Amino acid sequence: MAKFSKIYLILLFERYTLFHDRLKNIEENEDGLDKFSKSYKTFGVNQLLDGGLYCREWAPGAEAVFLTGDFNDWNPFSHPYKKMDYGKWELIIPPGQDGFSPVPHGSKLKVVIRSKNGEILYRISPWAKYVARVGTNVNYDWIHWNPPLPYLRKHPQPKKPKSLRIYESHVGIASPEGKVASYKNFTYNILPKIKDLGYNCVQLMAIMEHAYYASFGYQITSFFAASSRYGTPDDLKELIDIAHSLGITVLLDVVHSHASNNSEDGLNKFDGTDSCFFHSGPRGTHNLWDSRLFDYSNWEVLRFLLSNLRWWIEEYGFDGFRFDGVTSMLYHHHGIGTGFSGDYHEYFGLHVDEDALVYLIMANHMIHLLHPESITVAEDVSGMPALCCPIAQGGAGFDYRLAMAIPDKWIQIIKELKDEDWNMGNIVHTLTNRRYEEKYIAYAESHDQALVGDKTLAFWLMDAEMYTNMSVLSPLTPVIDRGIQLHKMIRLITHALGGEAYLNFMGNEFGHPEWLDFPRKGNNESYHYARRQFHLADDHILRYRFLNAFDRDMNKLEERFGWLASPPAFVTENHESNKVIIFERANLIFIFNFHPSKSYTEYRVGAETPGKYKITLDSDAPEYGGHQRLDHNTEYFTEQYSHNFRSNSLLAYIPSRVAIVLQNMDIKN
Repeated sequence: MAKFSKIYLILLFERYTLFHDRLKNIEENEDGLDKFSKSYKTFGVNQLLDGGLYCREWAPGAEAVFLTGDFNDWNPFSHPYKKMDYGKWELIIPPGQDGFSPVPHGSKLKVVIRSKNGEILYRISPWAKYVARVGTNVNYDWIHWNPPLPYLRKHPQPKKPKSLRIYESHVGIASPEGKVASYKNFTYNILPKIKDLGYNCVQLMAIMEHAYYASFGYQITSFFAASSRYGTPDDLKELIDIAHSLGITVLLDVVHSHASNNSEDGLNKFDGTDSCFFHSGPRGTHNLWDSRLFDYSNWEVLRFLLSNLRWWIEEYGFDGFRFDGVTSMLYHHHGIGTGFSGDYHEYFGLHVDEDALVYLIMANHMIHLLHPESITVAEDVSGMPALCCPIAQGGAGFDYRLAMAIPDKWIQIIKELKDEDWNMGNIVHTLTNRRYEEKYIAYAESHDQALVGDKTLAFWLMDAEMYTNMSVLSPLTPVIDRGIQLHKMIRLITHALGGEAYLNFMGNEFGHPEWLDFPRKGNNESYHYARRQFHLADDHILRYRFLNAFDRDMNKLEERFGWLASPPAFVTENHESNKVIIFERANLIFIFNFHPSKSYTEYRVGAETPGKYKITLDSDAPEYGGHQRLDHNTEYFTEQYSHNFRSNSLLAYIPSRVAIVLQNMDIKN
């Protein structure tokens, strides 16, 4: 074991050396990482101080490059770029006779590429800041965005939260109406809800422009453009600014793992070759996603992607990123048909894409160097070791990683097992199976479980009865009662035991009754399922409000006690036959009785810290749709009777299907 650990450390050191060598090369040849990653200020079309335009592109496979658009009546060859070294091209357009830019705000533009085989291609610049479908156009138009009075931020960015409670969101579906919702709607109707629910972070998905709405934002066509289907870039800036005024951190779901194979609207074949930005041949295509894969060893690809990260932070005010598809990036096999058992040989070897790994390390280094308050999250299902360890230790430098095994475990349990067959030890193992000092984001379900073809936890638990029996005016059926109680318990135990941060997908906090399905040919372009029915949680006649209230109070309790920022919980009990799980964290005792019918009187509960305890959260309370079987005036006094490896213990009544949180009243919080 010691020998293997030594090999493991050597391999981590080799990864650090690879990163350091590449960074050193940048420092020596590009005047530093700061300049290298600020290329968004020089590439694309940029306004010059004297009123002219400076245009720069990277098109190594092009024979000639031109700029055309409204400003020259779409003459394709009147404005040629000058060829530079290393496949770069530049064009300077002087100001007009009036001293103003010849390309006014709102003008349509195209890059014209003459390929080496003589083909003329009309392309959107990879660095385009705003693209939109105009009128009935099928394709996107590149629109020069340079408003005379751009949005100016009014509020400072909040400090990095110690306890991260994330509300995963999609702007376009954030409305009960069957349409694409707007940035404005999210700003003024959804952000107040998020604040009230106790979340301190919003993770925005589907922001980077994607031509195909039903891709859920994961087939990016324009990496520097905020999606125009929700509004203007200034509308997004306002959204982030208002979120900051509420003390809410905003993360961008960034997709650097692949790109859309769309060549009319996207990066694919920009210069007429299949190798610009991407690997040529089979290595440059993801077989399952039908998308293009970046060549992370290429100097200009690194420039493009690192600049992209800085653009979203510095131009829009994002506070960090959730990196999508990290597993696909880390391995040449992209995780396709591969099961990860945790054996270290699965994470080291020729099957690891070292170029992609070094890019991720470099991205984290740059983000945290230039913006120390920023947060980075890795979506990795493989369990790559040290992904969230410091770079100096050979890690990749992420702040958090998603605990992706947890939602899969809950779905498996609910689908395959009767309540009396739930395995308490297996639940605890899944929730606590993480490497020490690598921070995990726990979640019971995300957008993945809400998509058509799967079901949310609420749907798995209550299914069709959600349409008929969620009114308080109708009798409480066994199915609805079971679903409401287990929904609360699953979310609380995941929140308190599963990690160092917590995530919820919008609407799932109140058990949204329907899945997600975006308008497409297969559903006759319907928006019926591409919406979130927030009004259901506001209706006092419906039982959804009980789940909503519990989610809010669960978050508020974490805000008070900070268990996510505390050391991992100490599990004192996972009793199989009793179906009871008990653990301590942040000076609180969490008690869960998953048994469908058995309640326990005078149940002995271990407690390390002596004192008087009282109930501070009770899933059985009537305001949460519970049965009010516990007296909240009860005081629980510990006695010096050791139990389950704790120095003290107390006796408590634990009803069936109930979660209880006890607070030590002798400790000030």
